[in-house]
Amino acid sequence: MKTKTPAAKKRPAKKRAAPARRRVGKKPAPAKPSLDAVIRDALADMKAQSVTELDVRGVTDIADRMVIASGTSDRHVRSIAERVVEKAKEAGFRPHGIEGLRDGEWVLIDLSDTIVHLMLPRVREFYGLEKLWDLKSIRRPGGHG
Repeated sequence: MKTKTPAAKKRPAKKRAAPARRRVGKKPAPAKPSLDAVIRDALADMKAQSVTELDVRGVTDIADRMVIASGTSDRHVRSIAERVVEKAKEAGFRPHGIEGLRDGEWVLIDLSDTIVHLMLPRVREFYGLEKLWDLKSIRRPGGHG
């Protein structure tokens, strides 16, 4: 008669400590450039001329700033506009609207807080947006000029 031998006791396997994970510090996300910087860089890249920046807060609710610049030809104006839109999108700023891109004489880009006007010099001179939005010449009630 065979006797049952007790089954060999299984020893629990020694738990090995998991190798320590090296915490490599995550590089902080690069700081998001300001919309103003994005616009200035795009205008400089495309050699826009006579760039004027106007602070229109307190004058209108449609925007805080307006940027007015000129191009040498309708093709140049369109190229500047396309670069501004491209760089704005890359930086995470979506244009709300773009007008005049097809003709290229005056392109308006609505970037919410900033409106960019790109114009041929003769169109810019004719409409005189700088004079229209010049804060010094705006008359306020009870003011003298």
